[in-house]
Amino acid sequence: MDYEQMRKYADELAAHAPDPFRGYEISGDEIIMMMSPSRPHEFIALRVRQQLDRQLPTHLVAHTGGEVEDPSIGRLRRPDLLVVPDEVFAEDTMAPFHPRDVALVAEIVSPSNHSTDYVEKMHDYPAMGIPLCLLVDPRKGTLAALSDPGPDPACEGSRYRTRSDYAFGDTVTIGDWVIETGDLHRYPGDR
Repeated sequence: MDYEQMRKYADELAAHAPDPFRGYEISGDEIIMMMSPSRPHEFIALRVRQQLDRQLPTHLVAHTGGEVEDPSIGRLRRPDLLVVPDEVFAEDTMAPFHPRDVALVAEIVSPSNHSTDYVEKMHDYPAMGIPLCLLVDPRKGTLAALSDPGPDPACEGSRYRTRSDYAFGDTVTIGDWVIETGDLHRYPGDR
């Protein structure tokens, strides 16, 4: 099935989804329906965004929401946070962001579907050419700063070829930015 048809089916499903439906993602031949994230999940996204806000040049915006779409490879993702140019953010359109405009995405790993964040999204974001990805795992209290998207010689896909691993409490460097993680917390029950 082509991507345009997948998008139509996803829109139809979304129109009938119950609350607390957040949106959907498309990866290959799969439509992923998303529920609203938990308070601890949103707290981490907020703290990372606040720190980026203080460091970003005036032409960039950190945003906790929005979609990134690349129809040429059949992908639509909803990162927990993204950094885009202010002029793109302010465009008068309902369309998702194009990956070429995204400087960074951040994903906060959910307790229930962690393989999506670790496997599928770590394939899709570099395939889209997004230069930087911050992967935060509150289940383990870890972070990974990923960069240098390119072909994966081990398979027919893409991957981030540079990875730096951190733990909650560390100072994380990703691109030109620094994230202090001392006030990030693991999920309740995972401490």
